[in-house]
Amino acid sequence: MRHISRRGAIGLGAGAAAALGVAGCGTHTPSDGSSHAGGSGKGKPSAPAARPIGDGSTAYTGKQPHQPPAPEPLEPGQTPPQFVVFSWDGAGEVGNGLFPRFLDLAKEHGAHMTFFLSGLYLLPESKKRLYDPPNNQRGASDIGYLTDAHIKDTLKNLRRAWLDGHEIGTHFNGHFCAGSGSVGNWTPQQWRSEIEQAKSFVKEWRTNTGWSDLPSLPFDYDKELVGGRAPCLLGQENLLPTARELGWRYDASSPGGRQVWPDKKQGIWDLPLQQIPFPGRSFEVLSMDYNMLANQSLNSTNAPAHNYPAWREQSTQAYIQGFKRAYETNRAPFFVGNHFEQWNGGIYMDAVEEALKHIAREKEKGEDVRLVSFRQFTDWLDVQRPEVLAKLRTLEVGQAPAGGWKRF
Repeated sequence: MRHISRRGAIGLGAGAAAALGVAGCGTHTPSDGSSHAGGSGKGKPSAPAARPIGDGSTAYTGKQPHQPPAPEPLEPGQTPPQFVVFSWDGAGEVGNGLFPRFLDLAKEHGAHMTFFLSGLYLLPESKKRLYDPPNNQRGASDIGYLTDAHIKDTLKNLRRAWLDGHEIGTHFNGHFCAGSGSVGNWTPQQWRSEIEQAKSFVKEWRTNTGWSDLPSLPFDYDKELVGGRAPCLLGQENLLPTARELGWRYDASSPGGRQVWPDKKQGIWDLPLQQIPFPGRSFEVLSMDYNMLANQSLNSTNAPAHNYPAWREQSTQAYIQGFKRAYETNRAPFFVGNHFEQWNGGIYMDAVEEALKHIAREKEKGEDVRLVSFRQFTDWLDVQRPEVLAKLRTLEVGQAPAGGWKRF
């Protein structure tokens, strides 16, 4: 088991999966219960005219709805927008209603997010031997396969997410974080195999399930997939050459970053989770629910409930202070990662909801705060002048430009 760093579990990422027995990232052991999937507040999303791809698991439906205006380069003296990206690892709906809960929240506040889908969440367990993970036994996975009902709920919510304007990235498949089979040991060729399999489970869910009565996912995943986050934030160095060959535009797998403007690594935008203030503590914490938990309950997902109110507030304020530090100083983008989980009574889900509401209130004041997906942020980066981005990267964490933005 890795030890928890008092610098916020750097390297754990979504963290110490094998030691926890909860698989760190993604959705864990499915629980029974009704799903609130589907619906956008005004009935089910309308279906664009679709042209099936392959077996009809996915389809061409035209330009994605609800996208922001085309980005423009910063003008001299212009204050950069404050970008905020909320992202979700796994993105499976297992009957706890968390996927639609955050789709509803995003819709209410005009936010876009990135959902890093684990490909296995669309593969029935009865077909698990279709998965051949590198350095692991065929069909093996350190996260659970979903029930048929939960696969259907996940499909429904993925469809709605894309139609609402969100991005569908990848969290790959089996979430191997420990031992010889860990993703940290994979070669670029093995990462390619994992990616191709993850894509195939999305593009061929209809064949693999035999379900013919459900609508297609309304996107071409070959074009939609432009970035991902590796399990436990491991293996980025060998992932990047493959990501570049596949035409990916960004990667969110770095094992921990700082609140500064990003740069490219091996030709790919490197967009890591970030160290943010941890109220009441002398160290910072990585901007992800698991890392809050790791420092509060020492990996326990069911700690004594009397701790929950204080921990919920501490986690909420960590996100808010991370946002505030960037917003009031260098305007570095703020990245948050989470899972659809109910650890410690669901306090981390409450924390991220409260933080998003706080940030949305700043946006609603007329400030240039943009809640976007990683792909939308990458679109903005790609139209900026390189020398402007290089100048932004000279600002350290919490450092405002001397003399203000107009002089900077």
